[in-house]
Amino acid sequence: MLRGRDRELATLSALTGAVRDGRSGALVLTGEAGVGKTALLDATVAAAQGLRVLRVTGVESEMELPYAALHQLCGPLLAHLDRLPGPQRAALRITFGLDAGPAPDAFLVALATLTLLAEAATDRPLLGVVDDAQWLDRASVQALAFVARRLVAESVVMIFGVRGPVDTLRSLPELVIGGLPDTDARALLASAVPWPLDEGVREAILAEAHGNPLALLELPRGLSPAALAGGFGLPGALPGLSRRVEQSFLRRVDGLSPDARRLLLLAAADPVGDATRLWAAARRLGLGPDAGDELEAAGLLRIGLRVVFRHTLVRSAAYRAAPAGERRRVHAALAEATDPATDPDRRAWHRAYAQEVFDERVAAELESSADRAQARGGIAAAAAFLERAAELTGDPARRAGRELAAARAKYQAGAPDAAARLLSRAADGPPDELREARIGLLQGQMAFASPRSAEAPDLLLATARRFEHLDPALARETYLEAFAAAASAGRFAPDAIGRIARAVRDLPPPDAPSGPDLLLDALAVLYTDGFPAGAPLVRAALTAIVRDHPGLDEAVHWLFVADHAAGSISDDQALHVLTARYLTLVREAGALVRLSYIGAHRVTVLLYEGAIAQAAGVAEEMHTGGLATGLARPPFGRMLAAAWQGRAAVADPLIDQIVTVATAQRLGTGLTAAYTARALLRNAHGDHAAARTAAELATANPAETGIANVALAELVEAAMLGGDPVAARSALERLTERSIPSGTGWALGVEAYCRALVTGDEDLFRRAIDHLATSRAAFFLAKAHLLYGEWRCHRGRPDDTHLRTAHEMFTRFGAEGFTARAERALVAAGAAPGPAPTPATVEFTVREHEIAVRARDGRSNVEIGAELFLSTRTVEWHLGKIFAKLGISSRRDLPQQVF
Repeated sequence: MLRGRDRELATLSALTGAVRDGRSGALVLTGEAGVGKTALLDATVAAAQGLRVLRVTGVESEMELPYAALHQLCGPLLAHLDRLPGPQRAALRITFGLDAGPAPDAFLVALATLTLLAEAATDRPLLGVVDDAQWLDRASVQALAFVARRLVAESVVMIFGVRGPVDTLRSLPELVIGGLPDTDARALLASAVPWPLDEGVREAILAEAHGNPLALLELPRGLSPAALAGGFGLPGALPGLSRRVEQSFLRRVDGLSPDARRLLLLAAADPVGDATRLWAAARRLGLGPDAGDELEAAGLLRIGLRVVFRHTLVRSAAYRAAPAGERRRVHAALAEATDPATDPDRRAWHRAYAQEVFDERVAAELESSADRAQARGGIAAAAAFLERAAELTGDPARRAGRELAAARAKYQAGAPDAAARLLSRAADGPPDELREARIGLLQGQMAFASPRSAEAPDLLLATARRFEHLDPALARETYLEAFAAAASAGRFAPDAIGRIARAVRDLPPPDAPSGPDLLLDALAVLYTDGFPAGAPLVRAALTAIVRDHPGLDEAVHWLFVADHAAGSISDDQALHVLTARYLTLVREAGALVRLSYIGAHRVTVLLYEGAIAQAAGVAEEMHTGGLATGLARPPFGRMLAAAWQGRAAVADPLIDQIVTVATAQRLGTGLTAAYTARALLRNAHGDHAAARTAAELATANPAETGIANVALAELVEAAMLGGDPVAARSALERLTERSIPSGTGWALGVEAYCRALVTGDEDLFRRAIDHLATSRAAFFLAKAHLLYGEWRCHRGRPDDTHLRTAHEMFTRFGAEGFTARAERALVAAGAAPGPAPTPATVEFTVREHEIAVRARDGRSNVEIGAELFLSTRTVEWHLGKIFAKLGISSRRDLPQQVF
């Protein structure tokens, strides 16, 4: 019987009851050590008749081993791996050490875990219990939090117990476990102290425990009846309840024999709880079964097939209280008892903590463990192995190299502060020009990904120059990264792109230039000699990149630059191919961290093509991916999609948010995108004065290209229709300098309709339509028809042909703002706008809409689940709701017009 926990037990019972009915759920039990979380989890497991129960407990000393907890939790389900889609099955097999291969992306592992649990639950509903989640290794807690957030209809329930907030679990439903009510606290204390208790002592213990059950049971233990009766010997207030309870356990430890204390420390130092390994290590220390019997009699731990502590605080108390020499001794015994063939990483870890002095052999073993951790996707674990390896390295130069490697891994694992600390140590190493250059490269990369991003171009430029005579190939890669940083910083790093370009022009040509090499040299020409000289070279480089089909890991270093270059010269075909290809690679790899910027590029391209609904779907996918990773990015995709849709009430707050974030983080491209979105949105609604203001802000830096080219066209339109032909002509001249050398149908078409607005040359409108008809830029083709139709009306020669074409295209695109503008122009021309599209009478949630569109377009449930990070069963559940709302029975009947 758990006193005072009726409310908590009812909540947990409702969860497990729902899972029996085919529903899913997740809950985080939060409370201080000893408050009863484990007891509640035990009670839930005991009452889980008919459910498959998976359980794991986090251990502080195992936090560095990648996927250790996930492997322990999912070990009983490995027979179900064959049911998973190929990429997911391969990801888990590599992660769990069953196969060799390249490290899978962390979120492909998470998606595979979700699918594995869902498949196992088809046989029997599943209860996953994770206790002491604050001590799970980072890779495991990230994967399990991902799973918990995606549960809908899998018949899976996940329950976590944590001592305090865990960032990765913050978005999950939470049940705070507080102390017991006074009546129950008194009853529990009475059950723990069978002799008369002095009233003052009772009140002191109750006040000290604050209703914490473990404290109520443990604080009186170890004190004599006389001490409890008179208050003599009652410990004074100690900092933190955990510390007070630890002290109560230590009082029991103090009464143990030396052998029992050493066996307790041995068990505390090995987080796995493997009794076979414990006794093998114990024999090396001369410890026998009597020591184990003594520990069990004291109520501190139980040794069966596994080692089970009375409470996790017993483990922490025993380990922290032991002298450093004793800790090293038991770690050495555990290392000797660990098979180097089957568990080399755990052996290396124990050996590392058995060392008091430098040891190159152990450091090398840790370095190998780091390589294996990275191969399994455990970047955080690799960083920990490398940091400890550096600490055990006596040679200063080699130690600095390992500190640099650890810093890089810490940065990749999302720990920039720790990375900076290690970088500082590495920089203090003996002089080494190549290592110092690599330190500079990492500093530049870290700056690029931080609010100091405007500092990154100069840092990367300086590093690239250092690499020129050390590693020419790495120098060229670094120059490309510098271009990316300068393009991103834009107005916040004035002339940075020019300085980088001038430095690249001085480089000797590579022997066998690759696509990225060609792109680097082409950009250098573009930003020194201008568009007439550079645009053809950029186009040739992009053609080579498209032809070469590089993989995601290679392309991720320069994809931003390639897309930016394609946008700068309005190469719509390269933009389409590159963004589609790499979004597919990201989805297949489950690389959600990379989804944010690749998805943003893809959203922009789809909007240019008039595929607004598809763009909005990718934007939602980006948002979902951000929630899944806990690395939510500014909503660039949502902002752009809302602006192209013409939904000011949605777009304007998002634009304001992006402006604030981009200003704080010094992201010039972010500001340009936000102001361009506002200019287009205001032009759609006919507010040309506001559109001009926004477009002028978007084009304030002459060096910014890419989406700034779109803003120049919006500026020409807003200024000319707002009655300022001088400003319109100035913007047109800037646009022409870029568009004519680019030579694509998109560039020439937009330039032609802008020039037609300024000059009044009707033939240019027709030429614009002809050029744009050869491109993928359908949205701008619709604008050409609209502007031409409006121009004829203003000159008293109304012809509704082009206005109707624009109206039909914008309606089909879902561009509500420009559709309304075309309707107003048709009315002004004396023509009826035609029948409006039939509005959907069925309301769908965002998730239902995302799934319905993909199902309508022919994607399988497995493909939909992979794209939206859902299990197949959840996709099926949503489709069932969609079919019921529409009164259909098959995806073949999904209507085009509703979606």
